[in-house]
Amino acid sequence: MTETLTTSDIALDAIRRYPGADNPSSFLAVNEGNSHLHLPDTPGVIVYRPAGRYLVQFGGPFAPEEARPRLLRAFLDLAAEQDREIVVIQLQGADAAEYLEEGFTVNQIGASYALRLDTFSLRGTAFMQLRNKIARALRSGMEISEAPLSAWHTAMGDLDAEWLGAKGGARPLEFLVGQCGGPHQHLRRLFVGAHGDRLTGYISYSPVYGSRPGWMHDLSRRRPDCPPGVMEAINKAAIETFQAEGAEWLHFGYTPFSGLSARFEFPGHSRAFQWCMKELWTNGGHIYPAQTQYAYKEKWKQDVVLPEYIAFQHGASIPALVHVFRACNAV
Repeated sequence: MTETLTTSDIALDAIRRYPGADNPSSFLAVNEGNSHLHLPDTPGVIVYRPAGRYLVQFGGPFAPEEARPRLLRAFLDLAAEQDREIVVIQLQGADAAEYLEEGFTVNQIGASYALRLDTFSLRGTAFMQLRNKIARALRSGMEISEAPLSAWHTAMGDLDAEWLGAKGGARPLEFLVGQCGGPHQHLRRLFVGAHGDRLTGYISYSPVYGSRPGWMHDLSRRRPDCPPGVMEAINKAAIETFQAEGAEWLHFGYTPFSGLSARFEFPGHSRAFQWCMKELWTNGGHIYPAQTQYAYKEKWKQDVVLPEYIAFQHGASIPALVHVFRACNAV
């Protein structure tokens, strides 16, 4: 009997074989709702979502180096056939050359962060406040465990609704954040904190391939009324599990508008867009809570900061950026 592969299966194989310039968020390629461009005679995929008159691409081509130009050309042809423009989000620095050669404008839009697990410890004065927050959460009676999604799926849905309600009915984000469920859920890890049978918070971790293999701290939620330190305590428990298993890295994922630096920009970048990103970092908390998200990640004293990029097919533009948010269900 021949097994029929879905495009999600093909994407999973591609991110395992060809991690896409070491994109730490590559597992997002298998999210439900994504579209995948793949050619029958060419290995690899391009991952994207249509949004209005744009095709919003996630990362660069997940493909061997020799196949990447052909995939990109096929994607450009697809966009032209649909009379759409391409905007690429979470492009890695090693991907940029091919897009610059095709006339794209490439700008830094944020950064992702990674922690080396084999040397990480919470000992020392630098982590005193973090240790105190974790201890406070544990003193509240919270118990932490790794669990299958099936054990907490209903409670997680209720918590998600409560969490979004506390944010004024915000939309659940998609595309650039992980999901719980779907055909590849068995590859993720779920750690939960609970008070008795009441779910207090959870963190889902997705696998990371490439030169910094390990896990990515992905989708996370907590009750609005939970004690301080809940998420930190859950993450500490996960770190200890990963360390015991010999995992090398914990990635904290992409934070828009953070880690911006002129030294990370490429020739031909838009200075106006660069200025706009700095303004969003300083004054754009009502659009996206980048500083709050970064503050949580900074507590863990990351070892590596990786710049992340956006690439515009026809010059940097705010409408293209808005359609990235639209693809993420943020607007």
